[in-house]
Amino acid sequence: MPRAARALPAWLAHPLRWQRLPVPWAAVARGALCAGPLLGAGLATGHTAAGVLAGLGSMLAGVNDRPGTRRTGIVHIGLPALASALGMLMGAALHAADAGWWIVAALFAVGFVSGAGSVAGPVRSTAGMQMLATTILGAGMPLPGTPWGKALYVLAGCLWLLLLRLVLRPPRPTGGALDGERAAVATVFDALADALAAAGASGAESARRRLTAALDRADEALRLRRLTSRLLRRPARTEELLLAERFTAATALCEASVALLWEARPLPAAVVESPRRFADALRTGRSPGRLSAPETSSAARRAFDRALLDAAVAFARTAPTTRPGRPGPAAPEPLRPSLARRAADAVVRRTRPGRSLVEPAGRDYGLRVALCIAASAAVALLLRADHWYWLPVTATFLVKPDLGPLFSRTVNRFTGTVAGVLVFAAAGQLLTWTGAGVWWPAVVAGAGGALLPFATRHFALQTVAITLMVLSFVTVGGASEAAAERIVDTSLACGIVLVVGHLPHLADPRRRVGQRVAAALRATEDFLRHVLESAPGADPTARLTLRRAAYRALAQARTTAETAAAELRPARDRTPDWLTAVTAAERIVDAATACAVRLDHGARRPAPDEAERLCQALATMADAFEAPRHRATGTPAPSVDLRADPLCATLTDVAAELERLRGYAGAG
Repeated sequence: MPRAARALPAWLAHPLRWQRLPVPWAAVARGALCAGPLLGAGLATGHTAAGVLAGLGSMLAGVNDRPGTRRTGIVHIGLPALASALGMLMGAALHAADAGWWIVAALFAVGFVSGAGSVAGPVRSTAGMQMLATTILGAGMPLPGTPWGKALYVLAGCLWLLLLRLVLRPPRPTGGALDGERAAVATVFDALADALAAAGASGAESARRRLTAALDRADEALRLRRLTSRLLRRPARTEELLLAERFTAATALCEASVALLWEARPLPAAVVESPRRFADALRTGRSPGRLSAPETSSAARRAFDRALLDAAVAFARTAPTTRPGRPGPAAPEPLRPSLARRAADAVVRRTRPGRSLVEPAGRDYGLRVALCIAASAAVALLLRADHWYWLPVTATFLVKPDLGPLFSRTVNRFTGTVAGVLVFAAAGQLLTWTGAGVWWPAVVAGAGGALLPFATRHFALQTVAITLMVLSFVTVGGASEAAAERIVDTSLACGIVLVVGHLPHLADPRRRVGQRVAAALRATEDFLRHVLESAPGADPTARLTLRRAAYRALAQARTTAETAAAELRPARDRTPDWLTAVTAAERIVDAATACAVRLDHGARRPAPDEAERLCQALATMADAFEAPRHRATGTPAPSVDLRADPLCATLTDVAAELERLRGYAGAG
């Protein structure tokens, strides 16, 4: 009989993955109006260096031009823009000082900071990467001008794209000034409807994860809106307060829906469509209309119907519960000090384990980037001292550990660079033949800028767009022979990154993934402890905060685990099944949410020793994931009894998921 086809290993299949995303036409228009016109303006006025630097800044800003509200765009583009200008200032200062081989030491230091910043979140990670890239370009590109002048030109290019983002926008819908924030909250209701439609099916868990991501994006949009109001000392308007209350209602509805998903039973169409009616109401300004009829088949369904009614009341309200002019929505009822402190500590702790520059994961990331950049800069200075910058710049965009598996990015970078060089050479010949003259690099840069937003679907395509733009810049700068050299330099950079990036200590996923998983488990423990120990009738604000913190930490752990699973590792390298462990932890939070709903509706409350037993089990597993080498030395973590209590249905599901997780953690 024929043998079944073997699936490609993850490290080999990852380079072929292609994201299916809608075409961001507004971003395409902005990209076409950035690098190309700025480079053309420099050619027209005779200030080619200024045009190149401003075009470079707009290209880096274009990489960060992603969908979102205006305020998220300001943060996601503005912070990396400042870092890019700082990097250009440092690099140009090194170039002006004729630092020679001291450049290698300087790039090692900047590379360490940039790599360590990978654990601090995506925006700061991108800022660190672009700071390192502009430091290298400032130190290596032979452009005239003072360091401050070069930095200001790069910053001006970034701000030009940011200005276009704020000005060139589609007509505002009914939401008016809050259109972006309304769309973000409406997406939460749409994701909730999709999750309810998947109840009882195989895609329920992935739908719940998409719901969590939508909640995070909406929360970020509203928090930035409130922060802007505070900075401008502008009182909150009625529309803002109403939208905040509707998002609060959406959060409560999501908690009840998670309990419904946990029951794993298909839901009636009327229940599934009810959240979508709220999404349509946010987008159109009309009433949600008729919602599903209530029923009392289970505690989760009763909680869902109650949350649905509360959401309907929030949408019917024309005046907020807080008087306009105050800084935000009405404060909840005072929490007990211990619960309030626990919620605050959990949220703070969510941003700290595994995300500090001085912790093991940050040090490993920093050393990995610093060694790759220093090695590539040293090789480049030995081979080609006049145009050495391309090799370490290529390594910069490859070696960042949080941007994807190293082997996948290396393959796609090389493929994209070769394709970009060939397209650039063909476009140059064609445009020169058609009479474009000296303007053809600006035309190619404009085409690359227009392609850049679309190219986020695949790293190789993004590399093609960036290669077109960078070759346009260096051609205008006087290095017309640079295209062929780019392929050689990219090949060397890929080889260096593959060798240095896979050194045993720097490539060990146990340190960076284990810390993220441990942090997620501790956030899960905080939520579970609060659910099991809070008094009946306690204010739900702390519980919702802790649940969101747990899901957010788990999402970060999942992203890191997915990257580690697709890395190229030795065949005998036995690492824990991180993804399965994260999935089990997600199910614990789901089970704890269902447990909270049952407790709210009169279920038997567990005894304190039962609650402590389960929470201690989670803490033990977190310690086991954080220090896997400690387990390997023969000192196992203490075992915790996880027997389920048949008289307490609220603990049975949690205990079952904990028992499953313990097998992956090796904690018992």
